[in-house]
Amino acid sequence: MKIRIGHSPDPDDAFMFYALNRKELTMPGFSFEHVIEDIQTLNERAINTELEITAISAHAFAYVASKYYLMRSGASMGFNYGPVVVSRKKISKDELCSKEIAIPGKLTTAGLLLKLAIGEYSARVIPFDKIMAAVQAGEVQAGLVIHEGQITHPSFGLRKVIDLGEWWHDETGGLPVPLGLDVVRKDLGKSLATKLSKLLKNSIETGFNNKEDAVTYAMQYSRGTDRVTTEKFIRMYVNRLTDDLRTEGVQALEKLYEMSFVKGLLPRVHLEFV
Repeated sequence: MKIRIGHSPDPDDAFMFYALNRKELTMPGFSFEHVIEDIQTLNERAINTELEITAISAHAFAYVASKYYLMRSGASMGFNYGPVVVSRKKISKDELCSKEIAIPGKLTTAGLLLKLAIGEYSARVIPFDKIMAAVQAGEVQAGLVIHEGQITHPSFGLRKVIDLGEWWHDETGGLPVPLGLDVVRKDLGKSLATKLSKLLKNSIETGFNNKEDAVTYAMQYSRGTDRVTTEKFIRMYVNRLTDDLRTEGVQALEKLYEMSFVKGLLPRVHLEFV
């Protein structure tokens, strides 16, 4: 049986799936196909239940919770850091509502967090790796950057308007900000879904135990970023809650969905874990 695994072309995801992609971990009777897509595309494919396992935005999961189990491993959560709104000229947080903001996708958690932080805003969807250039060129007045752009935006001459991870930390009394998750399709059955979840956990642990090799493998998705910066980014989002969500991670997810439901941004979400 072929299991398709979707993940984004980013160093942190690559680090997590390093052992599976290198075929260091196997399951008798199963083969694995790695599907590399940007997170917005993976979100859309999850809506259509196309992939057996996939990375997904916490935002998008709200719309597929009846079709996918949440894996306890593979989450990307930030501790007092997260997606950053950047601009070329000085803009205050209060001014953002009146600006056009480039976002990496309407189903991204970054876009949802920005709504929670500032309310409704004018959004233009631009591929995540083109946003900083668009802000730099003056095509939009501000941009919501994810992935390594959270670290590298000063090199584009851009300034931080708001770090949504910092905002979330202050708003929730210190909870980590939940951004990305890994999920497995429910129609595979809970027994197989549980085995696949354990396989991902083993892949993450193999990466932790072979950091030099795993980072070297992940460098192919660094988009020209040097090894030091790439490793820093991996450490930011492959952390203690990536191996297992623990109570802290579950509480963060529950808080995100409750806040979003109260504000009418998401339906009520029921979490089922494997």
